[in-house]
Amino acid sequence: MRQWLAGLMGNPALPASVLARLLTVEELPDGGSSWLARCPLDAQGTQVLVASAQMGHRLGAVENPAADVEVLARLARDPVPRVRFAYAALVGDFGRRIPEGVLEVLAGDGQARIRRAVTQWDVPPAVRERLAGDGDAAVRAAAVTEQLWASAAPAVRESLLADPAPEVRDALAALFPGGPDPRPAPGARVRDPDPAVRGEAAQDPEVPTGLALELAGDVDDTVRLSLSLREDLTEEQRSAIAYVVPHGYHRVPRWLVERGHEPDVARRAAASGHVLLRRSIAMQPHLPADVVERLAADEDFFVRLTLCQSCLEAPHDLLVEMYAHWHGLKWSLLRVHPNFARPGLARFAGHPDPRLRRAALDDPEAGGDLVLRLVDDPDVGAFALRDARLPTAELHRRLNIPGSAQHAAGNPALPPAMMHRLLDLAGVATVTGS
Repeated sequence: MRQWLAGLMGNPALPASVLARLLTVEELPDGGSSWLARCPLDAQGTQVLVASAQMGHRLGAVENPAADVEVLARLARDPVPRVRFAYAALVGDFGRRIPEGVLEVLAGDGQARIRRAVTQWDVPPAVRERLAGDGDAAVRAAAVTEQLWASAAPAVRESLLADPAPEVRDALAALFPGGPDPRPAPGARVRDPDPAVRGEAAQDPEVPTGLALELAGDVDDTVRLSLSLREDLTEEQRSAIAYVVPHGYHRVPRWLVERGHEPDVARRAAASGHVLLRRSIAMQPHLPADVVERLAADEDFFVRLTLCQSCLEAPHDLLVEMYAHWHGLKWSLLRVHPNFARPGLARFAGHPDPRLRRAALDDPEAGGDLVLRLVDDPDVGAFALRDARLPTAELHRRLNIPGSAQHAAGNPALPPAMMHRLLDLAGVATVTGS
């Protein structure tokens, strides 16, 4: 029964032995191997994919956020360049820790595009210097960063300045519009005809405050906005700038990236009249309690939303409010916030909003009765069927009901023996050792 297969593919308690059997099915319900990037993986499950002879299975492991990083590291030496490239491009994605020595291996790969992919990560200085002297010009250009330039030996700098490849010279020019060493005098940058140069000067802490404030009346909106985000401005100076905050995402000012975790810096940004400073500080994963309280009551919707999306101390009530009312990207991820699930959410079981009825299932004190109440709900029944509190007898009954079988097969309370039984009934081959 293909519904069982589809359910098992997404079961969060999927054991490696069941995964190995699923991999033998030529045509799984989603029609390809993309499900491997989404299926739950522990170290054993990751080993199953990494050891597979099929390239698509190994690529699925690379793209899976839950894959075990130590097992995944074996792909740095995979015989297929496409797999090594995918691994190099995604090795640090999803907040993954990069195992020691992996970047060094990839930086020495025989494929230039793999070495180039490595440059996007925080590679050790010696490795970045080696990449800056790579035989491929595209790799050398990608290795050029401010950090490299600041720490590089004089011979490395001289080699880059004399590099014959235009892409390397362009990379240096992008970092230092007026030349890398030295840069033009601050006054020349502030008065440069190029708004990009003036914008960089506006936010550069090495440009004196008084000189930078000459840009308060700049004709370019982005220059005035950059100026308004300087750390050294008083709130009075900041508010006197006619900056414009356009819609969309904005880069967090460097001083908040580097020091936003400091309580005094966080308090200053949270109390600022500049909405982008408040939105920026709300992105910190940890904030003092008084800062969280202030930001949770902020008049700006996106300050409150960013706090919920990024800060682990975001308050429960605000998380529930945003979950119910935010209709943008990643709204459903608010449910996985550690402060979302709380006793009392069961009160929403009869709420007209289906999102809040789903939230009722996140009440840790609710029992099987609540799950049974919602199991036939047209909007949230599928989630109730996958709830581990669903009574065992009902779970087994639902496995034999066509409209419920897939979701029941995805219930993490389903014992591995029952999962294997479903595979047997579906005609899936047994794998030795499973």
